[in-house]
Amino acid sequence: MYDPTHFENLKVAFENRIYDLDNIDGLITIVNRADLTDYAVLSRELKMKFTLTGQPDVTVEVVLAASLEDLAGEILEIPDATPGCSILLRFYKRVHDITVQCGQIREALYAVWENDIELTQTLSFEYGEEASGYLNCIEVKFKTKISEDNMKEVVPFLDHVLKTMELLNEI
Repeated sequence: MYDPTHFENLKVAFENRIYDLDNIDGLITIVNRADLTDYAVLSRELKMKFTLTGQPDVTVEVVLAASLEDLAGEILEIPDATPGCSILLRFYKRVHDITVQCGQIREALYAVWENDIELTQTLSFEYGEEASGYLNCIEVKFKTKISEDNMKEVVPFLDHVLKTMELLNEI
C-alpha cells in the first residue's frame, strides 16, 4: 500500500490551515498557489502566497519543499537518511528608508523567530520608479527540516507568520 511522504502530508496540513485562515476565519486573502514538481531535479514544492485581509502592503509566500534526497531517503527507507521538508518564507514589502526600515525588519524577524532562521533581504526597484521606494524581498529560511512529527506545529507556525506580517505592516 502507498504511504504518503512527509511532503504530501505536510502539504495537506498547510493547505488546509491556510485555506481555513482565508475562507473560514477571514484573516487572510490568498493571492496565489503553486504545487510544483521539478522533473529536472525530482523535487516537490508547494507555494502559497497571501496577504492579511485589508492589508495588502505586506505579502508572504510560504514555501514547503522536498528534494530528491529527502524523498528518496524516505521512500526507499535508506538507513541514516534524515528525510523531511524545508520551509522558506518570503515576505514582500515596500521600503523607503533602507537603513532604518531594513534594520527594523531584521530586529522584528529575529524577535519572532529567534535564532532558528537565516535571514536575507533583497531590495529591487523598477527602472525609472526608484523614487517610489524599493521592493524588499525578505527571505526567512529555517535551519531545520520538518516532518510529520511536526504536524501539530503547523497552526502555531502559521500564527507566527501572521504575527510577523502584522509587525512588518507597522514598519
